Amino acid sequence: MSNRNSVRVRFAPSPTGPLHMGGVRTALFNYLFARQNGGTFILRIEDTDQTRYVNGAEDYIIESLKWSGLEFDEGPVQGGNFGPYRQSERKAQYREYADMLIEKEHAYFAFDTAEELDQARSEAESDGRTFSYDEHTRLSMKNSLSLSSDEVKKLLQDEMPYVIRFKMPEQAEAVEDEDMIRGKVSFRTSDLDDKVLFKADGMPTYHLANVVDDHLMEVTHVIRGEEWLPSMPLHVLLYRAFGWDKPVFAHLPLILKPQGKGKLSKRDGDKLGFPVFPLEWTDPETKEVAAGYREDGYFPEAFINMLALLGWNPGTEQELFSKEELVNAFSFDRVNKSGARFDPEKAKWFNHQYLVNKPDEELAGLFGPVLAEKGVVPPSVDHLTRIVSLVKERVSFVADLWEQSAFFFVAPEEYDAKVAKKRWKGDVPAFMGQLADFFDGVSTSWDADSLKEQVSALIQEKEMNFGGVMNSLRLALVGGSFGPDLFTIVEMLEKDEVVSRIRKAVEKLG
Repeated sequence: MSNRNSVRVRFAPSPTGPLHMGGVRTALFNYLFARQNGGTFILRIEDTDQTRYVNGAEDYIIESLKWSGLEFDEGPVQGGNFGPYRQSERKAQYREYADMLIEKEHAYFAFDTAEELDQARSEAESDGRTFSYDEHTRLSMKNSLSLSSDEVKKLLQDEMPYVIRFKMPEQAEAVEDEDMIRGKVSFRTSDLDDKVLFKADGMPTYHLANVVDDHLMEVTHVIRGEEWLPSMPLHVLLYRAFGWDKPVFAHLPLILKPQGKGKLSKRDGDKLGFPVFPLEWTDPETKEVAAGYREDGYFPEAFINMLALLGWNPGTEQELFSKEELVNAFSFDRVNKSGARFDPEKAKWFNHQYLVNKPDEELAGLFGPVLAEKGVVPPSVDHLTRIVSLVKERVSFVADLWEQSAFFFVAPEEYDAKVAKKRWKGDVPAFMGQLADFFDGVSTSWDADSLKEQVSALIQEKEMNFGGVMNSLRLALVGGSFGPDLFTIVEMLEKDEVVSRIRKAVEKLG
């Protein structure tokens, strides 16, 4: 078993669909805290709500975290001393703890039918109130507090469906706790209802299963999203009711939409054209496909770096962090209380930074499959590496290297009309023919510097406009006014291809 003093944290997603990027950030902050403290990072699958279970979601969660580089010490795949790590496989033990709360008079059986609850709500609404199952209403409902022990015994013997509810303290009190991000948080028990802990289907609710599992797995710090903050007082009271030490809580800020108010959703991504999930997800029922960061060409380390800075800042100007640097720099006192607005352009910026910092040879290896898809036989590794080095500053994704370098592999079939209109005029077309002949006659070294020197001399001799000729030559070779250094392109295309392209442009453009 573990040492109670050592840090143990868990990431506990529900397999109800694809893992949102906000979930990955929660996992990341748990991971960073665990690694920084030499602690244990646990994956627990919270699948108690079988009605919302989605096939494939658990595998998706595990694959997403693996792609993100967040390695677990314990979980459903690697096991551990505190398993099972799926709540559905821990089902038998929850009833035992629910019964323990009933024995201690911190919980009770509630036999109210759905119709009876609806009637109570309707009556409250007609009086202008909102119905809450709590200390004010519980004795007017059908439960083991309002019924005699004989009536309760008979209902249980007759197998009447029931839930088990937590009994909020009758004397109103403040429930206070220290949150690692928000400082002191306080709630009044009079504002809280008697939450269901155990459902009629024999499964615990999130609240009971979560607290029992965190205790049994010896979790020391519960780091989760802000949406769970309203559940904190119930969880604190449950720990107290069981007589257990409670963990330290930290509630992370929301990730907000790029525009407007509210939490970032898939709808925002669909509307503005960016992913909100780490991997592509196909809905098993509708077959609708949602974009993923991996399939959109993001590097996992760029994705993680971007997520780390959504809601946390290092207190310095540094923006690029390796995973090891994040582990060393991370602290909860620099996590914001307020939501963090997601910027899709900043996400691309992170990917661009990681792309340009990768070794050219590694990028060439990643670019190879893109060329194969285009039907291009890749050149030698050295040649491809040099091409990548020339154009990588202009792209954010490996797939975009093609757009910036296609002319190295395929001669242009079309020419930018605006550039042609501006540059391909006067005595330029005639001179381009002479330039083709000049290149065809070069017998000395075919390298960028000497070719530039010779062509400059020819332009001067013929009294041509240097800029006009250079732009027209670029148009002939690449089809537009883009690309790296012109004479580097000339050198790399080699003599026959350069001559062929210039003559083809002269023929097509007139």
